[in-house]
Amino acid sequence: MTKTEARQVYLERRLALSDAQRAVLNERLYHLFFVLPFLNTIKTLHVYLPLEEKAEPDTWQIIDKLRREHGHIRLVVPKVTTGGYLDHYFFEGLHQLQKNKWNIWEPVQGVPAMPEKIDAVLVPLLAYDERGHRVGYGKGFYDRFLAQCRPDCLKVGLSFFEPCPLLRDVEATDVRLTHVLTPARLLAF
Repeated sequence: MTKTEARQVYLERRLALSDAQRAVLNERLYHLFFVLPFLNTIKTLHVYLPLEEKAEPDTWQIIDKLRREHGHIRLVVPKVTTGGYLDHYFFEGLHQLQKNKWNIWEPVQGVPAMPEKIDAVLVPLLAYDERGHRVGYGKGFYDRFLAQCRPDCLKVGLSFFEPCPLLRDVEATDVRLTHVLTPARLLAF
């Protein structure tokens, strides 16, 4: 399967889920996230803010519980910059956010966070294969960002689905995931 094929197939599959189905899958992801074996070792976690119109796995519940019950974990959220890169800011609260031109929530101000200080990243994706290669929206934002992170940084994709067939067009600049969390299990690569 090519990345283009996977992008189309898995976006259609995700959008075909009913609101009730997505709610159940998000609830399962949420519960499994909080039993991850490495959660207690993370001090700084980068979290994407979900695109609702693309039916991305919802990270808002995770963010809320981390802020309430896991104060030792500092949260970082991304901001799209010109030139196809992401900037990163420590998450202070909803007052810090507004939607950008792509309808993505992002910080408008805050304390910058450096990629090399991040212990784990929750990575958005459309699909992934059994080797941990990820298919995003094709702009390369996360590959460029993940390449700046430390080698030991955990790269955890969130997906409603099991792996797609092996991707045939993986490029040298594609950064592999270390894990994917699905509603049923945690996969390690």
